[in-house]
Amino acid sequence: MEFIKKFKIVDIIIILFVIIALGVGYYTYKGYRQTADKQIEATSKVLFKVYMRGVTFSGDKLPISKGDKTFISIRNVPYSDLEIVDVKADRRKIVIPGFNNKKVVIVVEDVSQPDLYDVVVTLTDTAKITKDGAVVGGNKIKMGLPITLEGPEYKFTGSVSDIKIVDAVDNETINKNMNTTDDVQ
Repeated sequence: MEFIKKFKIVDIIIILFVIIALGVGYYTYKGYRQTADKQIEATSKVLFKVYMRGVTFSGDKLPISKGDKTFISIRNVPYSDLEIVDVKADRRKIVIPGFNNKKVVIVVEDVSQPDLYDVVVTLTDTAKITKDGAVVGGNKIKMGLPITLEGPEYKFTGSVSDIKIVDAVDNETINKNMNTTDDVQ
């Protein structure tokens, strides 16, 4: 009985913690519990589109172009240089009512803001595929994820608007799987 009286509450908590840790370690070792590295199902090439609304640009040529590399930050955390697969830029549009037309509304370029564009940039990277989707740079790439594209002449912020997981053998396969005729409005 004197042996039990020498134990304090802190000693009992430490002993229980060690027993629980040994139990969790045993279940992990036997394969009853999954660790993070076993949740990765595959590694594949992923294409994702970044939509940037209201990019102000007054130069002759958009500073971001197909074939270049751009440095991305995901949720304001720097990640890596990625290849730009496609760039679509369209001047900002407005909707006006159609009076003498069969159409109810007409979409025209907004001449009051000639330097305002909506831009869609398609990027490619190798991602780890999990049950929850593609993981790039430790972040799940999902629609709505904020991304910053940065180059020598620009720093644009947008969000992911489309994701495609492809097993690309060559660039022709990538181009067939991407819908590059999107109308940016």
